[in-house]
Amino acid sequence: MYYLGIDLGTSSVKVLAINDHDEIVGDVSREYPVYFPQDKWAQQDPVDWWEQTVLGIKELVQKLSIPRNQVRGIGFSGQMHGLVALGIHNEVLTPAILWCDQRTQAECDQITTYFGQEQLSKLTGNKALTGFTAPKILWVKENLPEIFAKIKHILLPKDYVRFMLTGDYATDVSDASGMLLLDVENRRWSKEMLDFLEIEESQLPKLYESYEVTGVVTDAVKAELGLEGEILVVGGAGDQAAGAIGTGTVEDGIVSVTLGTSGVVFAAHESYAVDEKNRLHTFCHANGKYHSMGVMLSAASCLKWWAETIHPTVGFDALLEEAADVEAGSNRLVFLPYLMGERTPYSDPDAKGCFVGMTATTTRGHMTRAVLEGVSFGLLDSLEILRALEIPIKQVRVIGGGAKSPLWKQILADVFSLEIQEINTNQGGALGAAILAAVGAKRYATVDEGCQAMIEVVSRIYPIHENTQEYKRIYPLYADLYGHLKEWFEKSALI
Repeated sequence: MYYLGIDLGTSSVKVLAINDHDEIVGDVSREYPVYFPQDKWAQQDPVDWWEQTVLGIKELVQKLSIPRNQVRGIGFSGQMHGLVALGIHNEVLTPAILWCDQRTQAECDQITTYFGQEQLSKLTGNKALTGFTAPKILWVKENLPEIFAKIKHILLPKDYVRFMLTGDYATDVSDASGMLLLDVENRRWSKEMLDFLEIEESQLPKLYESYEVTGVVTDAVKAELGLEGEILVVGGAGDQAAGAIGTGTVEDGIVSVTLGTSGVVFAAHESYAVDEKNRLHTFCHANGKYHSMGVMLSAASCLKWWAETIHPTVGFDALLEEAADVEAGSNRLVFLPYLMGERTPYSDPDAKGCFVGMTATTTRGHMTRAVLEGVSFGLLDSLEILRALEIPIKQVRVIGGGAKSPLWKQILADVFSLEIQEINTNQGGALGAAILAAVGAKRYATVDEGCQAMIEVVSRIYPIHENTQEYKRIYPLYADLYGHLKEWFEKSALI
């Protein structure tokens, strides 16, 4: 039997298959566009997700010659927080407002003023952030009242694909944790939040654990995909929780770092725990436990911007080679990676990216290395909060597009002053989704068992002492810059 993981990302969908022999047997990816109609807006068409997912599944089945009746389960990893609003006939009412959309600061302020930060944290475990779903719903209510009045169902991105597969309105508690609508501690919808937004629980999807079966693929969709037999569909997870499953981050002491479009520091823990300042997100984990997570909005996307927008004719490899020739610290050149605003630890949509400390001797290599170091310092911000909360940190595992760079992983080891573990796969969320599907289909008894079967540490990167000492001197300079520039960020946003 085969178990598929559908990883619905921001720029593409990946479909991955594992088999009964604990092997990743193949994957395919298909891209779709992101639209930026105004400053701070980011949108997608949910129909694009569905069309490319169907094509991806068909392509993978054909590529691997999977027999028509041998797909047993499907799981999801999904970009979080996005708002998909459906009407009475399941029509998409408005473009999906994405996680990186920053238009809702006024709505966040309104929510915080109404509840107060302490009460909001008690209700949801988090503070109101522009990326979250509840402020998006409030924005639609206040700016598109005719659309708000027509909303019959509210879904997250991956759950729209689930609906198209199964006809079910369902989600999982890990993804729902990022909506600011969930009572995270008790894994149920918050009545107080729903009442404030004037929406009914019937408009929200039914809640499941990530490994629980939510439905089966419909006969019509199976015919379209060229498949037969009962195909179970499980809850799946938000991309970060699914990615953590895909790295084996399921127990105390293991921390995963994602160097993707965004950057994430993710720690699993048994009990519910909230940072009193809400600098980290406290969410339900995909294995039935909880996790704390720090998120920076621009991580590997900073390098992508630097390489493709600023130096489109040079190429990533050449830029990274230049950066490798530069000493740690980039001659005190510091890069703030706030190209899309920032979430952890500042929650500031007006924050901007910048280089500080250029001199007449600054080279492109210095600037490239400063980009890598600046993102690493941003991730260290979250790691330092975990340490302050006394969450154990024994192992760090790195995934995402940025993890393909040996230089970047070494910089992370040096900045963190921790050993970085490389595992036998960099599939992250897609693998996590497939493992969840296999658990739902009873291939594995638990999520932890599935991780043990599929994931192993294959090598380690150790911090270089002199580099670590240099970064300990520079990190305070990095950490001070936001405080010095915050007022400027605010003023520039008003001009």
